[in-house]
Amino acid sequence: MTTVASLVDRLRELHQRTSETPLFNPVFQLGLEVSRELENGTMSLGDLERLVAELESDGLAARATRLTRLLDPVAPEANDAAASSLVEESSFEEFAERWREPSAHIVFTAHPTFLLTEEQSRVVASAAEQGTGNTATFNAPALERDSVTLETEHAAAMAAIARGQTARDRMSRTLLSQASEKWPDQWREFRPLPSRFATWVGYDMDGRTDISWSTSIRFRLSEKAQRLASYAAMLEEAAPDHAKQLSFAAEHATRMATIFAEDLTAPDDLSRAADALTADHPHKLISLAPMIAELEQLAVDSDDETATTLLVASGAMRADGLGMGWVHFRVNSSQLHNAIRQRLGAERRLDISSQAAIGQLREAIAEAKPLRSNFAALAIESSTAIRQFLAMAQIVEHIDADSPIRMLIAECEQPTTVLAALYFAKLFGVEDRVDVSPLFETQTALEHGGRFLDALLSEEIYRDYARLRGRVCIQTGFSDAGRFVGQLPASLAIERLQGRLADAMVANQLTDVAALIFNTHGESMGRGAHPTSITDRVDWALSPWARRRFVRAGIRLEPEMTFQGGDGYLFFGTDALAQATLTRIFEAGPNRTDPDVPTDEFYRRTDLTLDFYRDIRRDQLRHLRSKTYSRAVTAFGLGMLNQTGSRVSRRQSDLSADRDMSLRQIRAIPHNAVLQQLGYPVNVIAGVGTAAEGASDELPGLLAESPRGRQMFRLLRAANALASIKTVAAYGELFNSAYWASRPYRGTEQHLEDPCLALAEYLTKDDRTGVFRRLASRLRVDAMKLHRLLAHIPDETPLPDRENKRRAIGVLQALRLALLQHMFLKVVSVPPFSRANDISRDDVMEMVFTLRIDDALAQLRRAFPTSYPSITDFEVASPSDYPDQGANGYRSIHENYIEPLDEAYQLSLRVSTAIANIFGAHG
Repeated sequence: MTTVASLVDRLRELHQRTSETPLFNPVFQLGLEVSRELENGTMSLGDLERLVAELESDGLAARATRLTRLLDPVAPEANDAAASSLVEESSFEEFAERWREPSAHIVFTAHPTFLLTEEQSRVVASAAEQGTGNTATFNAPALERDSVTLETEHAAAMAAIARGQTARDRMSRTLLSQASEKWPDQWREFRPLPSRFATWVGYDMDGRTDISWSTSIRFRLSEKAQRLASYAAMLEEAAPDHAKQLSFAAEHATRMATIFAEDLTAPDDLSRAADALTADHPHKLISLAPMIAELEQLAVDSDDETATTLLVASGAMRADGLGMGWVHFRVNSSQLHNAIRQRLGAERRLDISSQAAIGQLREAIAEAKPLRSNFAALAIESSTAIRQFLAMAQIVEHIDADSPIRMLIAECEQPTTVLAALYFAKLFGVEDRVDVSPLFETQTALEHGGRFLDALLSEEIYRDYARLRGRVCIQTGFSDAGRFVGQLPASLAIERLQGRLADAMVANQLTDVAALIFNTHGESMGRGAHPTSITDRVDWALSPWARRRFVRAGIRLEPEMTFQGGDGYLFFGTDALAQATLTRIFEAGPNRTDPDVPTDEFYRRTDLTLDFYRDIRRDQLRHLRSKTYSRAVTAFGLGMLNQTGSRVSRRQSDLSADRDMSLRQIRAIPHNAVLQQLGYPVNVIAGVGTAAEGASDELPGLLAESPRGRQMFRLLRAANALASIKTVAAYGELFNSAYWASRPYRGTEQHLEDPCLALAEYLTKDDRTGVFRRLASRLRVDAMKLHRLLAHIPDETPLPDRENKRRAIGVLQALRLALLQHMFLKVVSVPPFSRANDISRDDVMEMVFTLRIDDALAQLRRAFPTSYPSITDFEVASPSDYPDQGANGYRSIHENYIEPLDEAYQLSLRVSTAIANIFGAHG
């Protein structure tokens, strides 16, 4: 078995044996056969590396092919034509009304999905653009993983936004061209704004302590400089005087960014930096409004080509302001609660959920008088929440006076939390520039979100604020919601919440303002990214049913969506991909829908669908609360995963806590990523079969006929096509004491008898085999019921090359099983060593079993050092025959145990990357 093809063939043969005995596990058997060859010397780690490298190439090719499929057509000329075809209006007024407001706001976040190296991302994006997603394209040596830092994340986000801006400008030019042909006397009045961009990279404080206020200011200044330079380049020929003014302003912003990149710890240094930024300067530009008006006036009397360029540039300025796009600050609700308690003098006595708190906040907001603030006040502020508002005040006053700033509040479950944010916005004089947006993602927030919105919008102070800003903002979180209640129930609960927002706005006479709904979903199925098309991706987050609630009420809709981290930025990896992505989004029309379409029966037959939803959610919650599920998901800690971001994936814990890790310690992305690596997206698939079994016989027919039902099952089938319960069970067998005791039993592996028996003895009391078996059994029962349901619902989008993908994943899983066995055998064979820092040999073994390999290697290298003085370092007169050839210190231990352990683990991480690529995203 020296080639991938031979491994695939062998796995296919082994699958046939499942008909002989239902307990036979072909994935584990293939892993055992590879392990035997590895341990008897027939195969080396170098041979395994070549197999993994080929499968890595296959995974990258699958990634590129998937991207091409989602965005097809990718050619710029084809998308120019597609954009032209979107102009359907018969009058200029209708056309101008449609395209003067963005079809979508697109937010680039720094979620830790930077799975691919920068070079791999470049090659995948290039292949996707050219439609050359074949393995040969990616046959390159394995690259060292990039170090992912906040700086690299920000640079990647800016590059993606810049490509998006280029694509949007091209779309604006196409719209202006269409307008000039259809309405030659009016087209210069058109103000195109097809989309907006935003980011929270460098502004998100939720769960992070590594982002200081000066980081946010520096990023905002560098973004301003970058955008001003690009505006200048756009206008170099059409408006050279304006271009020169913009270039000078860009240089000034660059100097300010450089100053704020310095160490500002000392008061004198901060004072100098602050005075430099706040001082008047001829090239300091904080508003583009006068320039936009001038450019649009110039367009009136210019030739067609020049006028088009001027209007494209002014449209870009309207969209992005003095930055690469809008920025989103983010804090946690608890941070706001702590800040408001201190401000009201209530400390911990104030119950945020009480009517008394609402009354106090009403009074506080009404009486609040704006306070002046400066960078010194920002520097000494200890409250994270207040620091955010102080930073926003400085940005509005000294960097960009025009662009709104979003204040996202994570884990927001009380209307008083929003009122607290309004209080601070008014207190620091930015209430007319800040859009406060509660995030609904927890089970409690989704269950009670309707009542939350009713209560919030009934507050006169909030309604006045919404009219001042011209919009009501909310944020929904598919990622955490999908983790807590399952992706299907989460989507339906969020959809219902969106509908409740429309109802609350109508009930409280707020139909005269827009509804901005920021749907934050990841790039994987488990985190809310529908995998079959961009239209499904758009509609999954904000369904036509939900959109109709707003359209019928006469409420303007501002949909906002995310492209998260490195996985999301791939959609904007080249100019052509960015254009294709935006064009597919415009075609989906996230801010539009036909209000007269008959209601989907899925929403009419709540006697069936509501119970179906509740039963799926109940099963998902049963898993989440189950010790079996928690133990299985955390059995290997996060050791199967690469570092994919600058944000910590879990809270720190000691060794004993690590043995009993809770799902609450793991964030949504690594939780989903672990499910991928274990072989079964539980939070997408589980519960559907069980829910269908207890439902009416009418349910399958309803789901098959309903557009919403069919969309749900397109997602479900896509996940199920890559899932393997046998793989889940296989990982449990690694901890099976009987397996290790029996492996050398027939005398075929006598050289492994000692380490196998040592493992068997150590694992006698280990619970993980039983845990994985119980989980696999529960999943199997549910899956059998699901297959009955799927037989009644047509497969509209069968996964291309489904069986080959499944076999490739199966081979990768088998290779990792062999690598893990190699690591187990190596660590148990390491000679005994003395306990140090309260870490014993058994502790190191447990580190390996939970894949805390870096920790284990550090302890082993401490116990067996190879760097020490050499006898040749000394000049002494008397001779010495020692050390002789046999006294080579611990070098042999490193060569035989420590280095192979490290090498095997690095290979296992490359397996993880390949599996994630076949799934289409990390996490």
